[in-house]
Amino acid sequence: MQLQQVMMNLISNSIDAMKDVGGTRELVIESRRAENEQLMVSVSDTGVGLPPQQAGQIFDAFFTTKVHGTGMGLSISRSIIESHSGRLCAIDNSPPAQVSTSFYPPKSRHTNDARRARTRAAGAVRA
Repeated sequence: MQLQQVMMNLISNSIDAMKDVGGTRELVIESRRAENEQLMVSVSDTGVGLPPQQAGQIFDAFFTTKVHGTGMGLSISRSIIESHSGRLCAIDNSPPAQVSTSFYPPKSRHTNDARRARTRAAGAVRA
């Protein structure tokens, strides 16, 4: 449920960033295996981009670039991801204006337990 909240916030931010952009608007959601077999989920858009002087503040509570924003969405999203030992980051891919927000959710305990069981089973077969 919490990861769903993070995804909805990132998608909503992307849609808001593209509202006043002329031309083609593109929202891309990707998942892929990153380093150390981590899952990386990215939400990218062709919106207005990150203002360079404000890029370091976008995850701060109450900081917003929106006229009617509360400045809580990215701050809460980062807290959710970090509370599960994940990471949330944003990269400005200009030009053209494009922002990619990625997060690395934690590996599930079930996945790690299954991997350990396979390793033990493989060791038992070799012995």
